[in-house]
Amino acid sequence: MATYSNIGGAGKLTTANISGATTITITTPASLTGSAYFTLETVRNADGAYDSSSPTNALGTYASLSGVSSLVTSSYIFSVVVENGGGSLSFTPSSTITAGTAYVRGTGGISVQI
Repeated sequence: MATYSNIGGAGKLTTANISGATTITITTPASLTGSAYFTLETVRNADGAYDSSSPTNALGTYASLSGVSSLVTSSYIFSVVVENGGGSLSFTPSSTITAGTAYVRGTGGISVQI
């Protein structure tokens, strides 16, 4: 389990593998007055795109969404809107997400535990 904070802007690379049914817990700061956004995105290639060698890190099963909404997914990226007060979801990737092959990003000063 890893905790990520200060993930605005470019975000941070994952530091641990993600596999099996994984709970993602998103904490919002007390100062947040609206909603925030959380994104997990596969690292792009040198041309800034995904290609046939890019891992499909966002493929999998999403369940138990609580305090999050508007899930948007592709093979390489998923995003959710996070309600004020935080939220969580369960994500089971189709294959192990290797550490360093995905970014976690967020707005609103959120922190994320995966």
